[in-house]
Amino acid sequence: MKTAILYGKGELKFNVPENTSIIEPNFIQGLKNPKDFITNALRKPINSKPLKSKLKKNKTLAISVCDITRAQPRKIILESIIEEIKEIIHPSDITIIIATGTHRENSKEEIITMLGPEIPKICKVVNHNSRDLTSLLYLGKMGNNVPVYLNKLWLEADYRITTGFVEPHFFAGFSGGAKMVSPGLAGIETVLVLHNPERIKHPNSKWGIIDGNPIQQDIRQICKETGVDFSLDVTLNKFQEITNVFAGELIEMHKEACSFSRKNSMIQVDSPFDVVITGNSGYPLDQNLYQTIKGISSAYQITKKGGKIYCGSECIDGLPNHGSYSKLLKSRKTPHELIKMIEEPSFHSPDQWQVQIQSQILQDCKVFLQSEGLTNSEIVDAHLNPIKSIENEIKKIPSSHSICVLPEGPQTIPYLK
Repeated sequence: MKTAILYGKGELKFNVPENTSIIEPNFIQGLKNPKDFITNALRKPINSKPLKSKLKKNKTLAISVCDITRAQPRKIILESIIEEIKEIIHPSDITIIIATGTHRENSKEEIITMLGPEIPKICKVVNHNSRDLTSLLYLGKMGNNVPVYLNKLWLEADYRITTGFVEPHFFAGFSGGAKMVSPGLAGIETVLVLHNPERIKHPNSKWGIIDGNPIQQDIRQICKETGVDFSLDVTLNKFQEITNVFAGELIEMHKEACSFSRKNSMIQVDSPFDVVITGNSGYPLDQNLYQTIKGISSAYQITKKGGKIYCGSECIDGLPNHGSYSKLLKSRKTPHELIKMIEEPSFHSPDQWQVQIQSQILQDCKVFLQSEGLTNSEIVDAHLNPIKSIENEIKKIPSSHSICVLPEGPQTIPYLK
């Protein structure tokens, strides 16, 4: 039978045996008038007064938004907020901070793609920079001994609003919520502790778990101690259409959003498979290999030990070349050696968390990658196996092997009973 995985801005199509399992999230139609739903959420929030009633005139506002690697519908969210509060706070007093975390800055062209041409003309738009100490303030230790450095513009604003979108996350449980402050607006020293080896390998640092997740506990505590005035998150379908809107007090709003996402994107599976085929949800998430580990991780949840994962990811941004990810991968010959290096108490490096998760997977499974954006040598240096065509590889799979396809990649999180 014919099936496909999301790849770049299109699909990779291929034939699979008739007995192949296809696992997808429950499809939800996009809201017909999403702006009306956003406005309604601002006026009837969860565990909070309406947004307008929380604001006073002649004040400043900072709003955090996702960076270019996320499919957040920033434009319609920001337009709705700006319209709702225009009589209280003028757009010129609003600073939109792109919550890059430890990712690269977004270009002017990318910002226009993300926000549209008008918003940058009326509001101040800045990239967060986790490595620029002059743009950060140190606030002391919070949560489980986390040194907290946060964006200065964020902290200096009279009011602060987080915006994001919620989907399962491979070690924070779910995206959105407190992640839009930390790591989104945090300094590198903060992120290195939040994503240290002990937290990453904790049994509750995994897809879909919030309660008891040490990373969520810390980032929520950071938000509680530093203050967030209002939050708005959305959920999306595979067409990146808004399926629901949640707004209000950060923790309670996020709990409801996570519950909605969990019901629709987490699918129980009876037993693991010999082969799992996945993508990384297409553009913008499959822009590089660093992000593609999420798709590989979703497949890993239901792959037999010693099994195979086939992944298609365009990777138009390469490994990427910026950051420490590619350098770390090249620094050791095997996944085992990489984990040993990362778990050394004296070792600290940006992106080590992604390499740690990737190496854990590679110790149990063999991973094959089809990608137009990477050379074979780059794929090999990443300890993966390059392939020209997933379809050709499927033809080599013994008929006795069980196969599963995740057409939407990490938008679907299968889990074993």
